[in-house]
Amino acid sequence: MFKKTLVCATLVLSAGVAMAQGSARIDERQARQDARIDQGVASGQLTQREAARMEAGQARVQGMENRALSDGTVTRRERARIEHAQDVQSARIHRQKHDRQHDVNHNGRVDRRRGN
Repeated sequence: MFKKTLVCATLVLSAGVAMAQGSARIDERQARQDARIDQGVASGQLTQREAARMEAGQARVQGMENRALSDGTVTRRERARIEHAQDVQSARIHRQKHDRQHDVNHNGRVDRRRGN
């Protein structure tokens, strides 16, 4: 009886740790993507409008995470949906940072476009 209770308690604890690690992984990736947006603004690779759109997308992903955590656990399916949304956001950040629009003097207007 004691062994069965111990095994059940261990499984419950390990499941809780796995859920917490999944949420931590999501949070770390969110922080890295926020840093990429900030770096893009600082270097002029992102205009203010592009950065605002990227920040709104990050907020949507954060909302997904908050809803998933509202019941105390993030299921495998919820985590997969959040990670897919982060993948989409990451691709958008990359595309906007490399679209040859620059705001070097940070006045909110595109300064130059290279090539065509």
